[in-house]
Amino acid sequence: MKFIKALLLLGILFSQQLQAQNVNQKDPESCTSIMVGKKASTDGSVITSHTCDSWYRTWATIEPAKDYPNDTIMTIYDGLMHTEFDKDMSNTTVKGTIPQVKHTYMFFNTSYPCMNEKQLGIGETTISGRRELQNPKGMFMIEELERVALQRCTTAREAIKLMGELVKQYGYADSGECLTIADPNEVWQFEVFGEGKDKIGGVWAAQRIPDDEIGVSANIPRISNIDLNNKDYFMASDNVYEVAKKLGYWDGKNKKDFKFYKAYGGPSRDGKYKAFSVREFFIFKSFAPSREWNYDVEELPFSVKPEKKISAEDVMNMLAQYYEGTEYDVTRNLKVAQRVRGSEKVDSIISPVANPWMRPEVISMLNGIKEGAVKSVRNIAVPQCAYSTVIQCRSWLPDDIGGVVWFCLDNPGQSPRIPVFSGTTDLPVSYKICGNHRKRDDSALWHYREANKLAAVKWGASRKPIEEGRQYFIEKGLSELPFVENRYKELVEKKGVEAARAFLTNYTKDMAGAAIIRWDEMTAKYWNDYRFGF
Repeated sequence: MKFIKALLLLGILFSQQLQAQNVNQKDPESCTSIMVGKKASTDGSVITSHTCDSWYRTWATIEPAKDYPNDTIMTIYDGLMHTEFDKDMSNTTVKGTIPQVKHTYMFFNTSYPCMNEKQLGIGETTISGRRELQNPKGMFMIEELERVALQRCTTAREAIKLMGELVKQYGYADSGECLTIADPNEVWQFEVFGEGKDKIGGVWAAQRIPDDEIGVSANIPRISNIDLNNKDYFMASDNVYEVAKKLGYWDGKNKKDFKFYKAYGGPSRDGKYKAFSVREFFIFKSFAPSREWNYDVEELPFSVKPEKKISAEDVMNMLAQYYEGTEYDVTRNLKVAQRVRGSEKVDSIISPVANPWMRPEVISMLNGIKEGAVKSVRNIAVPQCAYSTVIQCRSWLPDDIGGVVWFCLDNPGQSPRIPVFSGTTDLPVSYKICGNHRKRDDSALWHYREANKLAAVKWGASRKPIEEGRQYFIEKGLSELPFVENRYKELVEKKGVEAARAFLTNYTKDMAGAAIIRWDEMTAKYWNDYRFGF
């Protein structure tokens, strides 16, 4: 009885903790982005990515290109990422206006807008930094900087320069943020902070990933020394040194000793400085295993050369990682013998009731039963993920087909990915409705989430159909790319761009429909299998 009461108390405390969270406060452990230079990828793609790991909106749309008359203004908002559908403005506030340009590009409008028709792609991770730098009087939140950049820019460098100008003129209101910005030729890491409570502005730095290397950003500032004389690899705001010196973050003596992440990221709770987390360490070590790696150092290399070239599928699978079979595997001490019939060998498998995404109260319960049974480590794939993108930019193809976002809803360790091309003009209706506010059967999210959650309750027994389904759609999408590319080109030649874009749009919808059917079938199967209880 005491044990049951303790479990109930844990559940109540945890639910109260969740209710107390402010939904407009960003989770500092909420995103991962992997970047791949064109000479480091298997096919010459430039790759960026993003796992949006929290309660942000899951509705997405394709916003069309538009033309505007002179003297038009553009409204800048706060709160768009907490709305339930397009045109729902219930949780938003107007931050201000800026002059509109005469023409804007079509773009894929996710919570953090991610790609436009010119193959400009953006990933994101929140890096927080020093709280005293944030100034809510600034106009721009990070997602609105992304939106403006995608509507107006065609290259990563152009986007960085524009966002820097907007921050300087109108002010940055968000916490520390990192954007991983790719175009068909290169990928950059852009880190930005506010300028302090007494100044409406911002401070930022950007560093390019070398073409033959990969980079990772996972909720911690990573840009270290900056060499602004090397314009091919570094950019920064004109106040990058001045603000750090003024606020006492740097002594101002030698620019060669200036480290961006130290100045603006600040120390962790233990007073130490560190420019990486378990996720960066694991990803770098996985892709370059022969190098000597030491987790106890203060900073890792900003980027590394992988030992073999990296494919889009490699990035998808890395974003699905929960460290199974490694020292970071939270289930490593929860193995049980599997009973089998006949002469088959008895294997050691994960306990059917354990899963890589166990909630804190479950971990506490298991550690209460056996001390040290579980050590909680922040996985790359997490169950609270709203959506995830892997973005390929391919210079040798027309923009409409060269840019592709491999998009998935819910946990990337469980869900399938569907391709959304730069030339895709519309999404299925169910993808335009958020499922993170409440359970909605008309939201695509819940067609994936219900099966995923049911499978996780008895993961050891239920994982196979989920994993097979996830891999099937990855392989299907990648293997069919040559057909889609060739068909697009044929249609452009015979019927024009509009007909070719209609083909891309219908292909995306067909893939989404097939994936939803597959996950609905698994939902029905799991409810049937476990109808007598979990």
